[in-house]
Amino acid sequence: QVQLVESGGGLVQAGGSLRLSCAASGLTFTRYLMGWFRQAPGKEREFVASISWNGGTIYYADSVKGRFTISRDNAKNTVYLQMNALKAEDTAVYYCAARQGLDSRSSTSRSSYSFENWGQGTQVTVSS
Repeated sequence: QVQLVESGGGLVQAGGSLRLSCAASGLTFTRYLMGWFRQAPGKEREFVASISWNGGTIYYADSVKGRFTISRDNAKNTVYLQMNALKAEDTAVYYCAARQGLDSRSSTSRSSYSFENWGQGTQVTVSS
């Protein structure tokens, strides 16, 4: 079955950087849209970034645009989220998600309901 394993979370000071990784197994990685979502305590899960199967279509939430970069290495079955200029409001559990298929429309890519496979999450804490 599909397995997604996130890593790279931790505690960082405001203004610092972290790089999250998500290693995927049990799937044909190039057939999947990949996304990152996050959930802060007491809040709903929200979209962060997504990347189409070939990296040709990328979306970001407005709150992270210009600070975060999503990328994927199809040879390693891994998707990354480089997070720079971190803010206290970026504190959350970050989840990797995978959706089978080539649909990379904005409405699909930004909705958590579109993704059928999820990782266990990795905690990111930004101290101010």
